[in-house]
Amino acid sequence: MHKIKIIVFLMVLIVSSQLAAQEHLIVNVYNRATTSLNGQWNYIVDPYENGFYNYRLEAFEDQENPGNGAFFLNAKPKSKSDLIEYDFDISDSIQVPSDWNTQKENLYYYEGTVWYKKSFDYKKSENQHRVFVYFEAVNYEADVYFNGKKLGKHIGGFTPFNFEVTNLLKDKDNFIVVKVDNKRKKEGVPTLNTDWWNYGGITRDVKLVEVSNNFIENYTIQLNPENKNQIKGYVKLNGTEIAKKEIQIDIPELKLSKTIISNAEGVAVFEMNSKKIQYWDTKNPHLYQVNIKSVNDKITDQIGFRTIKTKGKEILLNDESIFLRGISIHEESPITGGRGSTIEDAQQLLNWAKELGCNYVRLAHYPHNEHMLRLADKMGILVWEENPVYWTISWENEATYNNAENQLSEVINRDKNRASVIIWSMANETPTSEPRLIFLKKLAAHTRELDPTRLISAALEQSDYNGDPTIRTINDEFANVVDVLSFNQYVGWYDGLPEKCGQISWKILQNKPVLISEFGAGAKIGFHGDKLTRWSEEFQEDVYIQTLKMLEGIEQLQGFSPWILVDFRSPRRMLPKIQDGYNRKGLISEDGKKKKAFYVLKNFYDTKSASN
Repeated sequence: MHKIKIIVFLMVLIVSSQLAAQEHLIVNVYNRATTSLNGQWNYIVDPYENGFYNYRLEAFEDQENPGNGAFFLNAKPKSKSDLIEYDFDISDSIQVPSDWNTQKENLYYYEGTVWYKKSFDYKKSENQHRVFVYFEAVNYEADVYFNGKKLGKHIGGFTPFNFEVTNLLKDKDNFIVVKVDNKRKKEGVPTLNTDWWNYGGITRDVKLVEVSNNFIENYTIQLNPENKNQIKGYVKLNGTEIAKKEIQIDIPELKLSKTIISNAEGVAVFEMNSKKIQYWDTKNPHLYQVNIKSVNDKITDQIGFRTIKTKGKEILLNDESIFLRGISIHEESPITGGRGSTIEDAQQLLNWAKELGCNYVRLAHYPHNEHMLRLADKMGILVWEENPVYWTISWENEATYNNAENQLSEVINRDKNRASVIIWSMANETPTSEPRLIFLKKLAAHTRELDPTRLISAALEQSDYNGDPTIRTINDEFANVVDVLSFNQYVGWYDGLPEKCGQISWKILQNKPVLISEFGAGAKIGFHGDKLTRWSEEFQEDVYIQTLKMLEGIEQLQGFSPWILVDFRSPRRMLPKIQDGYNRKGLISEDGKKKKAFYVLKNFYDTKSASN
């Protein structure tokens, strides 16, 4: 049965990769030998996409002789009479990784196409080695060209992708050109309307990955959910000579070693048993060094072993009940103020979460960078990861579904070996309808095929119980699909004043653990008044005091992730002198100052931690 599940996983993964018209994702680039392409890239702003289409709106890349108008050719005049109407090398430059919005004032609100170009030399360490270009994220669509040839296209602004460049690579004068398009689209994922900033650009690291001609492409190594003394998984090779090859897996600390043989597809499954496994948890986030070695390749990862399950109203970590003391986080840099991308950004955000008393974070509303998950593994912080299916997606559009499924596949593939990740979230605040139910049920089924070891949830919406506005419930058929019942509620902010919290009770009919995925209120740092003065720190503080009392009346309550850790940019938030383009629901201001509500939640979590 285990081997059947592995085969199903690999088939699903291959189909998902084909949907994105890209190559299979190389896992654990984090620990591989790489060459950074970060730094200054030349760029050209192209709102009319003149570098992509001719004047008849025909794509240059589809033409046998596209001519010098195609930006991806990086053309240069061959004589003083040549007509070429662009030049990357004398164009302005921009930092990668980062967003263009906060780097260039004239691009702050820009949505459209920007071309990026990087030139470099590169000599392989071994002639027979292969080289891939790996992007950690580009928002939102990326068309990638290498030395004038199209490598492929990637859709999705928050997940990694790679293309092989072995046969195009030269020792000198290589150039990579990326057409980046961040336009919002109705059929996109996310769709037109969101409550966060639509950052454009190559927003995460770009790397050249050099590997052997037959290399370790993918693997899953996890604790068996049904047997806590067993570690199991698979390894997949990539290359032309991958059948019947020895693969060795070592976990030195446990004195475990296993040699397995790959099948015709380069896949080998394994099981390893030990009664001495030290389980990863929030108080002891123990990570084992795991070494994987094939004939031509070797790689190391740091993996924690734990189980996550539900039983009735409880969430069980290693079969012990746990209350999730959480906070929601957007991926904005507390250091530079734009899209977060560095390990320092991630460290600061998670340090604040730990200071707040959290053992859990909700990474909203899209996959965050890999630093967050690697650090969460080390710091003992549990993680909810989210697919950007947000608000009003085009539920009946097949391409929209394929886009959502592919993004979900990519984040699962990247993070399936991270012990900190316990929840895959399908969506946020999506209005109920039959097409939406079909869409989300398909996503959940796909997720369970890819990874049956973790919990599934979604941030749902509340409703009145039997028409009584003082009693709230979850009337959503998708609540029957999820493992953890999560919902957003804003009593005291969008729904009455803080005192209304004392009038509301909850009747949850599902026998499942409840996580409140959002609650909160806006406040401008340093703005003070009484507890009825909207936008004051005192108003936000009172919302937290009253909400925490209200939510403790929910019998199945197993945690929450209030909205949100830090104020973040949003074009929906326009009130002068208060919002100024920021959602002010953060417990910390964008410049790192803690609001009064921070200490209310911290005190609640400290008390909860002590009682547990």
